[in-house]
Amino acid sequence: MTSVIDVRGLEKSFQQLHVLRGVDLAVEKGSIVALLGSNGAGKTTMIRILSTLLTADAGTAVIDGHDVAASPAAVRAAISLTGQFAAVDEKLSGRENLVLIARLRDQRPPGAIADRLLDRFSLTEAGGRKVATYSGGMRRRLDIAMSLIGEPSVIFLDEPTTGLDPEARNEVWATVKQLARGGTTVLLTTQYLEEAEQLADRIAILHRGRIIVDGTLAELRALLPAAKREYVEKQPSLEEVFFAITGEKDDDTDGESR
Repeated sequence: MTSVIDVRGLEKSFQQLHVLRGVDLAVEKGSIVALLGSNGAGKTTMIRILSTLLTADAGTAVIDGHDVAASPAAVRAAISLTGQFAAVDEKLSGRENLVLIARLRDQRPPGAIADRLLDRFSLTEAGGRKVATYSGGMRRRLDIAMSLIGEPSVIFLDEPTTGLDPEARNEVWATVKQLARGGTTVLLTTQYLEEAEQLADRIAILHRGRIIVDGTLAELRALLPAAKREYVEKQPSLEEVFFAITGEKDDDTDGESR
């Protein structure tokens, strides 16, 4: 299959801090790839480079056939970015938020686009209510709906379920799966191992500035010894695979992302 995202040798440092040390990653069209790593591993830095918000020190990144450094405008037209917190206007209704973004992106007719997205994300009944009355899951679904205006071929989700309760998280997971079924390529960053298990076609583990493993969940599980048979056969969880590969648990408590 065709790689919609092709990253090779990506490097980025902040003064003496080397965040990315030669990252290679390929993401196929219509797939969901989870970029997994501890706090400070460089996940957000990588997403910012791919979305043209930050310039790499070395290496190349190509999105939908466009070089991120040489053709940033073309890349921005092909992608959408949803950050760690929902970027919605609480004083407007859900429909008004969608109409506003459609107008800003010169998409017509904005009202019809808004109505179609409200229906797609099961927000039609809440569309006329102010976003201030929405639950966390509804806000995040609206945020993702807004990011799809203009029909980007690639969507970046940076920690999409941060701060959400389990029910809201499940709502977002269903939304992400729906995106992939519709042909959208999704690259998401997460610290939640269960999230990667639930969503990703492939999982890339970013550790100390490099992707140290990239594969399906079955391929990652195969890196560990075969499951032990006691009363039942227990497959290793992604969490066990992650810590076995990296050799350490996340002891970063400052909560900062890079």
